[in-house]
Amino acid sequence: QLQASGGGLVQAGGSLRLSCAASGRTFKAMGWFRQAPGKEREFVSTIDLMLGRALYADSVKGRFTISRDNAKNAVYLQMNSLKPEDTAVYYCAAGRYTFRPVAYDYWGQGTLVTVSS
Repeated sequence: QLQASGGGLVQAGGSLRLSCAASGRTFKAMGWFRQAPGKEREFVSTIDLMLGRALYADSVKGRFTISRDNAKNAVYLQMNSLKPEDTAVYYCAAGRYTFRPVAYDYWGQGTLVTVSS
């Protein structure tokens, strides 16, 4: 089971930190996807829980940072320099280390991020 938190309303240029805690088992990777109104769900970032390597979507590179705390079985997404186009429901997922959503078997409930201009 995955529990995501940390969404909210922020002004453009601001920051938010999303958290996702996993329970029940361990995974190879945990990641974040997002879905904006009227759009398909898209990859944001993922992290290999053993090696610590990470992938980012081009749209968030240099602004978002994913990290992990294996002791807590948790991952975090630090989002800086937020833009209105980052507005979306953000979903935490667990599965394999890839940008493809089909490789993630477990999904948390979404947390809404709204960036005002």
